[in-house]
Amino acid sequence: MLLIKNAKLYPVTGDVIDNGQMLVDDSGKIAAIGTTVNAPANVNVVDLNGKTVLPGLIDIHSHVGVWGDGEGPAGYDGNEKPAAVNPKVSALDAANPRQISFKGAQEGGITTVQILPGSGNPIGGLGFACKTEGTIIDNMVIKNPTGLKGALGENPKRFHGQSLKHAPSTRMGTAGLIREYFEEVKAYMVKKNKAEAEDTAFDKNMHYEPGVMVMKGEIPFRVHAHRHDDIVTVVRLCEELGVKYTIEHCTDGHLIADYLAEHKVVACVGPGLSGASKVETANFTDANPAILHKAGVKVCLMTDHPFLNCRHFLVYGAVSSKYGISLNDTLKMMTINPAEQLGIEDRVGSLEVGKDADFIVLGGHPFAHTTAIEATYIEGKKVWETPIY
Repeated sequence: MLLIKNAKLYPVTGDVIDNGQMLVDDSGKIAAIGTTVNAPANVNVVDLNGKTVLPGLIDIHSHVGVWGDGEGPAGYDGNEKPAAVNPKVSALDAANPRQISFKGAQEGGITTVQILPGSGNPIGGLGFACKTEGTIIDNMVIKNPTGLKGALGENPKRFHGQSLKHAPSTRMGTAGLIREYFEEVKAYMVKKNKAEAEDTAFDKNMHYEPGVMVMKGEIPFRVHAHRHDDIVTVVRLCEELGVKYTIEHCTDGHLIADYLAEHKVVACVGPGLSGASKVETANFTDANPAILHKAGVKVCLMTDHPFLNCRHFLVYGAVSSKYGISLNDTLKMMTINPAEQLGIEDRVGSLEVGKDADFIVLGGHPFAHTTAIEATYIEGKKVWETPIY
């Protein structure tokens, strides 16, 4: 067992606990938390002398393990081609747990990630959530799948229309392919349900099974969209289909914040600290999360690693906060909000009894420029600490 004491604890879902204690059991779960806790005499004690403890950060949109960090083009496994509609592929089958990006995530205080396929395809495949420590990816998985990736805007047009010389070459072509796929899924479901009702043989088609999960509400459709009109198209498509969805990036969300709040959109915003590197990000601002939050939109922050290196996730939170989001609300965007959107809030996202003991130790205020992440713990085990030079 492990006892953390003399720490400033930020549970995120409750009040800050000054000079607090947290007991971690042998299974890596939080057994007790408060100003004082009952601990056995032989417990391993870590006295933090007033340092800060946060829940492990959750990056809801990342490409760690699939984007070639330290490997180059041989490790670029995020976008399948040449087909534009690739629902049957899964990021789980591409993720390399020994890639250096996982250690980078730990250095950035990230203990859980959702790894998604890239945005080159209108429908790009399945994502999953995992811890950032381990050598066998299957043993790291918390939930699989966590969503079906989709994409609108420049990327599918460039990846297919410009590079491969086939559809989609326009925004309307991208939306048309998505509609067409889900209409085919509906027809497939009718045949499948009929076969089940009649107890007759049915050939499962893995091209359509991910779409069935979306249509049945088992997983959301997670759609890449930067520009305001692409974001509105996502809303239109998903409301037509009656499916759960998230807007990934939502760069122009600040231009249509009230509309997104009215439609109860979940916005996974990032990467931050970026520039307007292409036409559809011309309106980029790090005030975006604050504007969306103040309008009533549920916001999660994300790195989109490697496009914002995962080592700098906490810095992104600090910059977002300066536009008027409270410290605790910003921390929620990096912890409990993504946990809830991934359906794993029973295990991670806050410091609460019964949850995994995933936490980070900081030398001071979470968003102070002089504060460093000193250690990262996953299920009560220290997996990273600041090197001493």
